[in-house]
Amino acid sequence: MADRLLCKTVREIIPESESYMELLEVEKKLDFVLMRKRLTLQEAMKRPVKVKRKLRVMLSSIFKPGMPAGTVGPDRQLLMVDLKVEGQLLDKVGTFNSDPKYRRKFSSFFKSLVIELDREFHLVEWHRTPTTAETDGFQVKRPGDSNVRCTVILVLDHQPPEYKLDQRLARILALHTGTRSQIFYALWSYIKTHKLQDPNEKDFINCDPYLEQVFGCPRMRFAEVPSRLAPLQQPPDPIVINHMITVEGDAPKTAYYDIEVEVKISCLECHLVFDSKVGRTDALLLYVNTKNSYSTQLHFCRDSYHKVLMRKFTSVL
Repeated sequence: MADRLLCKTVREIIPESESYMELLEVEKKLDFVLMRKRLTLQEAMKRPVKVKRKLRVMLSSIFKPGMPAGTVGPDRQLLMVDLKVEGQLLDKVGTFNSDPKYRRKFSSFFKSLVIELDREFHLVEWHRTPTTAETDGFQVKRPGDSNVRCTVILVLDHQPPEYKLDQRLARILALHTGTRSQIFYALWSYIKTHKLQDPNEKDFINCDPYLEQVFGCPRMRFAEVPSRLAPLQQPPDPIVINHMITVEGDAPKTAYYDIEVEVKISCLECHLVFDSKVGRTDALLLYVNTKNSYSTQLHFCRDSYHKVLMRKFTSVL
């Protein structure tokens, strides 16, 4: 940029040089915007994004027929009903993705799992701990020779944690479940939209009849919002799967249940796998490319203008 500046003598002799200096100033501003957008894009590409994926849960059971339950067979083993709970992510077209890069252990999606066998009220529980070793599935064996109704209760491990809103507040904010920041942002958007912030004391919120019914006060400080929101937030409902284990036949029986989970992936992976999510990235790339095109044209105009001014200056001399 420094080599393109005109000396004071040239600016005094050629009046058009002021337009050239204005062009340089516009170029400097455009270069600054381009640099800022480029850094924003680089940070966005590094930051993982959450996408919705289908997790297919497979409940498979097998029964070895023979002597009645509670007796000992020839191999001196009790006859068992063997239940396995496994799962795997589906790719975009609804098939299993075998790429190890995209494969996650089944237990990594959950905070806890409970298997309840109602015939004898057997409970098998698994809860995540800081030292938990992830596993591809869970297996339960119980004596039995008749159909058993079982209930599988799954609690998703949301990161960051998500909460279910009180029904009244959920209707007001049009938000059923969300993180603390999402809930606070939804409430703040509602306050701004309905102009509930006190015009004289900005630290206060004047509740409308709906918020007054939820929070139990006509007016409150902004600092009170987190404490008033806390009792209105509950853990999300668990996923409950009711399954019947049947013992007819010798072949293993498998039932499939699809649940929706959130997976963190990079923007580059998001571009390669999920077309719907890449729109924002493509739009930003198009924006930067367009700005680069403008910048190139501006540089060309600047160089051409500089040559014209210098030729005119030479002729004057």
